Amino acid sequence: MLYDAIVAPFVEFEFMRRGLVGALALSLGAGPLGVFLMLRRMSLVGDAMAHAILPGAAVAYLLTGLSLGWMTVGGLGAGLAVALLAGAVARTTALTEDASLAAFYLLSLALGVTLVSVRGSSIDLLHVLFGSVLALDDATLLLLASISSVTLVALALLYRPLVLESVDPGFLRSVSRMGGPTHLAFLALVVLNLVAGFHALGTLLAVGIMMLPAISARFWTRDVTGLIALATALGIASSVIGLLVSYHVGLPSGPTMILTAGGFYVASLLFGTQRGWLLRLVPRRHLEA
Repeated sequence: MLYDAIVAPFVEFEFMRRGLVGALALSLGAGPLGVFLMLRRMSLVGDAMAHAILPGAAVAYLLTGLSLGWMTVGGLGAGLAVALLAGAVARTTALTEDASLAAFYLLSLALGVTLVSVRGSSIDLLHVLFGSVLALDDATLLLLASISSVTLVALALLYRPLVLESVDPGFLRSVSRMGGPTHLAFLALVVLNLVAGFHALGTLLAVGIMMLPAISARFWTRDVTGLIALATALGIASSVIGLLVSYHVGLPSGPTMILTAGGFYVASLLFGTQRGWLLRLVPRRHLEA
């Protein structure tokens, strides 16, 4: 019974195995980045940048069709350009960085959808917006695995300055000049993983596998290493459970994966040991923190 429900779909169907491999690669790379976005209070920046890649991918689609390489290059270029432009606007005008990102986000989403609609069909538009995790080919899986590997290696090299910049950027500036390069490298990794998520989950859902597990993990631990490990584990669990639910119930796989991650968030919000709602109802001893 358990074999038929859990193991058999991945053993019998190649598209399920491909979807699983792609989702696991996304979870391994995006989970840690989501933790650092949350710690830096940049959770909504990920969503803005996810939409920022859409015009570049759309232009590549108009010129070359559904070409993996060119859509990746286009999305990566557009995402990095928006990140740099938003930072420049924030530093040279009265706008804050989140406000400038919001403006670029809205313009990017509208422009990208318009460009795709000019030549493509409604099916193409749905593919761009919501992805197709069960239709990943060898080239896409190799891209996802490569981006995940690059991300993990880069995070290992930048771990200390990233943690310092997340919790005390002033101290990092006082003892090192790594703050600026670390910030730019981090933004590049975020864009790179959003481009990877774009191919599997589409531009509207790519940020979900990055942020929801990280936010859920915060209800269980405060330790950065623990947050990264738990966020990655929750991302993997959301991917596996979401794929199985979508297979057995007949729901679209990408949205089901994100809804599963949302289920973990609700459970963490209620039962989490770090200020979860139900735990706060339990009477504490006098003067206990």
